[in-house]
Amino acid sequence: MTKFSTLAAVDLGSNSFNLQIARVVSDQIYPLDSIRDPVAIAAGLSKDKKLTSDSQEKALDSLKRFGERLRGMDKNAVRAIGTNTLRVAKNAEDFLKKAETALGFPIEIISGREEARLIYIGVAHSVPASKENRLVIDIGGGSTELIIGNRLKPVTLESLFMGCVSYSRLFFPNGKITKLSFEKAQLAASLELQGTLEQFGPEKWGQAIGSSGTLRALAKIAKVMTKNSEVITIEILREIKQKLLEAKHWNSINIEGLREDRREYLPGGLTITIALMENLKISELVTTKGAIREGILYDLLGRFRKQDIREVT
Repeated sequence: MTKFSTLAAVDLGSNSFNLQIARVVSDQIYPLDSIRDPVAIAAGLSKDKKLTSDSQEKALDSLKRFGERLRGMDKNAVRAIGTNTLRVAKNAEDFLKKAETALGFPIEIISGREEARLIYIGVAHSVPASKENRLVIDIGGGSTELIIGNRLKPVTLESLFMGCVSYSRLFFPNGKITKLSFEKAQLAASLELQGTLEQFGPEKWGQAIGSSGTLRALAKIAKVMTKNSEVITIEILREIKQKLLEAKHWNSINIEGLREDRREYLPGGLTITIALMENLKISELVTTKGAIREGILYDLLGRFRKQDIREVT
């Protein structure tokens, strides 16, 4: 198979669309450019599970910008994937045709387990090697992925139907934040986790690692609050919860370290994180910059080396 000096990953996530371009040097990947667009396509999913015209237009505009940046690249050097929202949208097939035209490259809607596998690959390449099992958690806009793995090999993978955008819309309608809303959301998240407790219990792993937007955002808040560490603990999460209750509405949230575009979907993401830490008995959660985009890039690299990393993992 042809080897390429430049690879690109496009992630059509439920909360944001992301483009990552990297250079390959001696079988190592070095980031060149990245674009993040907070499209929040999950927020454009109607009650009958269809993407609205406005949400499609916003998404297509984003993909056109990505396409301009990718112009001239070989189609085999680019992998574009769609995740939870495109898995559940009833009109995803029609949208996909327009999306591929806008981007200029094929788009693959992947399963939850494939999403989990790619997330793990990205995380595993971004942290120091360890002999112990690791629990990797990624809270997206529409789903949450849980993976237990060792070194570069994922062992147990799960994708759950709860995300920061979907939970914020469902349990905190119109942006209102109340104690009752938190209780209902946390109960729902805990029920969603019941089937995973045996597979992902604390005796199965030695370290918990968080990936991507929601957990990275919480880690940055933790660093400001502790004036030192980005480690997420249940105590820090409860402090953040209290600040949200005091705010009463997402547009009144004023927490140092929190990016503007993260405010609206923080209540849902926070609730899921609390439920995860309480139910899976996680005492502390560290985060990493490695995510699904890096996983896609390393997966592509493995194919070009004629050592498909999917066979390894």
